[in-house]
Amino acid sequence: MKTFGKCLEDRYPCPIGTDDVLQTPLQGYPRPQLQRLHWLSLNGQWKFMFDDEGQYTKPDQISSWSHTIEVPFAPESTQSGIDDHGFHPNCWYEREFLLPAKEGRVLLHFGAVDYQTRVWVNGQFMAEHVGGHTPFSMDITPVLNADGVQRVTVWAQDDPHDLAKPRGKQDWQLQPHSIWYPRTSGIWQTVWVEQVPETYIDRLRWTPHFERWEIGFEAFVNGEEQGDLQVKVRLTVGQQLLVNDTYAVLNGEIHRRIALSDPGIDDYRNELLWSPEKPTLIHAEIQLWQDGQLLDQVQSYTAMRTVGIQRDRFMLNGHPYYLRLVLDQGYWEETLMTPPSDEALRRDVELVKQMGFNGVRKHQKIEDPRFLYWADVLGLLVWEEMPSAYRFTPKAVERMTREWAEVIERDASHPCIVVWVPFNESWGVPDLTATPAHRNYVQALYHLTKTLDPTRPVIGNDGWESTATDILAIHDYDSHPQRLANRYGPEVKLSDLFDRQRPGGRILTLDGYPHQGQPIMLTEFGGIAYTPPDEAHKTWGYARSDNASEFYQQYADLLRVINQVEIFSGFCYTQLTDTFQEANGLLYADRTPKFALEAIAAATHGRGFSPDVVSGQWTPPSEQPQLVAHCGPNGC
Repeated sequence: MKTFGKCLEDRYPCPIGTDDVLQTPLQGYPRPQLQRLHWLSLNGQWKFMFDDEGQYTKPDQISSWSHTIEVPFAPESTQSGIDDHGFHPNCWYEREFLLPAKEGRVLLHFGAVDYQTRVWVNGQFMAEHVGGHTPFSMDITPVLNADGVQRVTVWAQDDPHDLAKPRGKQDWQLQPHSIWYPRTSGIWQTVWVEQVPETYIDRLRWTPHFERWEIGFEAFVNGEEQGDLQVKVRLTVGQQLLVNDTYAVLNGEIHRRIALSDPGIDDYRNELLWSPEKPTLIHAEIQLWQDGQLLDQVQSYTAMRTVGIQRDRFMLNGHPYYLRLVLDQGYWEETLMTPPSDEALRRDVELVKQMGFNGVRKHQKIEDPRFLYWADVLGLLVWEEMPSAYRFTPKAVERMTREWAEVIERDASHPCIVVWVPFNESWGVPDLTATPAHRNYVQALYHLTKTLDPTRPVIGNDGWESTATDILAIHDYDSHPQRLANRYGPEVKLSDLFDRQRPGGRILTLDGYPHQGQPIMLTEFGGIAYTPPDEAHKTWGYARSDNASEFYQQYADLLRVINQVEIFSGFCYTQLTDTFQEANGLLYADRTPKFALEAIAAATHGRGFSPDVVSGQWTPPSEQPQLVAHCGPNGC
């Protein structure tokens, strides 16, 4: 596999390879907010076979295996060793691993398997899971072999033509077309086993409450029922001890608000607050005790930060905060939706920040928890968006609702996540304007999301045809800065904007759901494609540049306008990287910048070098090649 992330110049070091594939505890613990010492990654070589006819229903029917696959990479990816893009509705996996018998329980975890999964261990059926983007686990202790050699077998079914399941950007045609990309079947996130005590800490949830200077703490205990259990919580920032408390476990659960010492002085508070500019994390040590005996201990983390809406502004830690986001689809050329390494995820976060953005809108993908970890550690805001289904049926509603609830449960404790987005551009609800059931569905998921997590804003339907929402999100791919200035500038009345303007040919708000003062954000725009001339014929974008200098100018002009539109409280530019045939990234697919990162960052903040276009004085600027590095996908 080729080196990941070509360097633009020496001043942009990117010492990233693809050999460190989510294996070591420091680089790749699969569940960053609940870590234990004793775990084993099962990533690596597995036996593999397609079962297109669905002739097998259990492992003992399989007499031979046709392939070997590198887990956790999907069989459609190059890195998997299979690289097969055909229609294969069923596939099977199997591997053996050594796990000597020890005291306690052994849990088998799957990060994500697309779409329906059945698991056997040592020939015994253990569990079934439905949903391609969320984790699932099982206790395999009762079926472990005494000699330590264990065998796990997995069946994954993923109908490539089923449009009534959440599938995001996975194409239903044989070859990727338009804005749709290669499919991801089967295992695509880490598989691992973990040793736990007979009674153990199963789940944690953290909820900061900035207004009262408290942190909500929930813990759930699983395994053998025991009486008189206590949980000790120790919170620290560096060498500073914040909390050292003990709570009784009642009915296997703890629900507490942990009050921090608050002198009420902003300077002191600011030292503890989490933000992209200063991502302070609170380290947590959690111990489970019974009668003076330590049963279990885990490491976790949280942060003190709050997000919300105040009139027409997005608020972070009680202050208006302007959002500069970039659309991030989370694909790699050779590994598809699976990151090639933990360092690749960290590098993506670093690059986004170097380009002047303070956040990403993760588009049509539930990202690997390791990405959220690096966003927490390095300070990057994340909008989490549910992958869409493309039909409206009772089955689609049931699937989407169940899996979205699992997503929120998995990720609600991450401080980086600041907005939930259940729907995008009316995908899966195509008749919002005319069908009450479609509108009710959007409103239902909006309110369900607010019920499961009342601490974050929710966008019911990002892009247009808005009903229930905390942010009015607009998609507008007009590439002419002056037209955008005319459409959203200071002379435009909001009533005219929502009654008359129809970006993409869609109304912005549905009848009966007028704009009620929510923040307005341009959450998709740009989409300017630039590739070397010999590749232009096989790529596309919403607009196109012929060379890197022109691309820089177009980006700078567009961002200067958007940064000066007063009604916007944030934006999201399309997009971070080239993604297969869609070549409208600021970076190539291998993360090479298309022009100098300093120039991208300046333009992102509206500090380009063209005249003020909002005033109507705009003319195309002269080229400034000294700011632009003419790069190709193999470097500069």
